[in-house]
Amino acid sequence: MSNAILEVNNLSVSYGGIEAVKGITISVEKGKIVTLIGANGAGKSTTLRTIAGLVKPKTASILFEGEDITGLSPDKIVSRGITLVPEGRKVFPDLTVLENLKIGAYMRKDDLSSDIEWVYSLFPRLKERHWQPAGTLSGGEQQMLAVGRALMSRPKLIMMDEPSLGLAPLVVKGIFDIIKEINDQGMTILLIEQNANLALRAADYGYVLETGTIALSGTGRQLLENEEVKAAYLGKSK
Repeated sequence: MSNAILEVNNLSVSYGGIEAVKGITISVEKGKIVTLIGANGAGKSTTLRTIAGLVKPKTASILFEGEDITGLSPDKIVSRGITLVPEGRKVFPDLTVLENLKIGAYMRKDDLSSDIEWVYSLFPRLKERHWQPAGTLSGGEQQMLAVGRALMSRPKLIMMDEPSLGLAPLVVKGIFDIIKEINDQGMTILLIEQNANLALRAADYGYVLETGTIALSGTGRQLLENEEVKAAYLGKSK
């Protein structure tokens, strides 16, 4: 792909002698939504966690805006402009919604008020509940908070690990509407999603991971129409 903001080349990751990711190469174009789909254990989360600096690769060249960020610490990667919305939301349950949002901007020294208002405009429910402890929110509201918190670092690339996990279908639709909204505002998004149908409909480009390797890649539309993808991941897709 041309105009890539992120290039991951020959990424291999091992856990205790087991190779979880086996030399994959992916590219994320600036301003696009790119998705990784695949079964549990295919290496999707490991890939995102390695890009975020949370896992050390065995081999890799990870370039962000042309700069090698392979092996940098997570805080340095956040400061470069990459942020991760982790699987399971991981909000701070005893802190209020507003306090959680401010933690997302912990590396910033400037005024946060306009960004807080921006997040509240995306997620009006968070504004209504800004004083509540995050642990008292519903699952969908916690997912909104996790995304909002990630946006507070003003990332150039936001990575999302299973944003629809455990949420009701109507809530999932709302989360995907927001993903499209922030992308329309210029945000580049790398997305892992169990709901392959929704993910591929939203994505400009996608990769199918199988046991740590890339089995297929193509535009979201191409993968939606691919018979192998339909059979393995989409079931009776509409």
